[in-house]
Amino acid sequence: MSCILVGIKRVIDYSVRVRVKPDGSGVVSDGVKMSINPFDEIALEEALRIKERNLAQEVIVVSIGSGEAQQQLRTALAMGADRAILVQVDGPVEPLTAAQVFLKLAQQRQPQLVILGKQAIDNDNGQTGQMLAALWDRPQATFASKLELESGRARVTREVDAGLETIEVDLPAVVTVDLRLNEPRYVKLPDIMKARKKPLEITTLAELGVAVPAQGLRTSNFAPPAVRSRGVMVKDTAELVAALEQRGVL
Repeated sequence: MSCILVGIKRVIDYSVRVRVKPDGSGVVSDGVKMSINPFDEIALEEALRIKERNLAQEVIVVSIGSGEAQQQLRTALAMGADRAILVQVDGPVEPLTAAQVFLKLAQQRQPQLVILGKQAIDNDNGQTGQMLAALWDRPQATFASKLELESGRARVTREVDAGLETIEVDLPAVVTVDLRLNEPRYVKLPDIMKARKKPLEITTLAELGVAVPAQGLRTSNFAPPAVRSRGVMVKDTAELVAALEQRGVL
């Protein structure tokens, strides 16, 4: 195949304890470690492995967001991606707008595979891949835990509530990936240096022909989870049952 298109998102690192701003207007991001969304990092790793098996000629990474996302794109290039595209947008991007962006890029680049993380850990929408498949009118395979390519088709093992389900889809197709698909590689210093010379294109919604969307969703406020109360020690089963009855559980 000619190329694989991979979407990545800049998010607060999963290891960081997220704090809500005192006024409830958002979460604290100043001075906080930012990284590639973990599901997207797995999507990129899978694309790189496909290329290393000589099943693809090029891996293109795409991020939609502020100019600061160049840092995550450079990390993706250091992992092994061939080129990067930043669609620079001020403010949050809703899933439908993201899907429209990927549609335009898919029409331009003609990838055989678009691989995305199943969701982003900052908003947990999990909708972009499905919307892209509908707009592109191509098959989709979501929540992939195994991906095999053969003769213009993709065999995907996906995680569902009842266990594992294996489906086959014709290429081009959209695949969203789950955590168990692979373990992303570590980036080495020589690769970081080489990534500086790789092409990083910056474009906008207007240049792609994507209309600036009206705000469909508005977040009214943010609040931290309620503090958990301390546990209660009981002496025996009878005391446990009495405590549960008192709380209305039984």
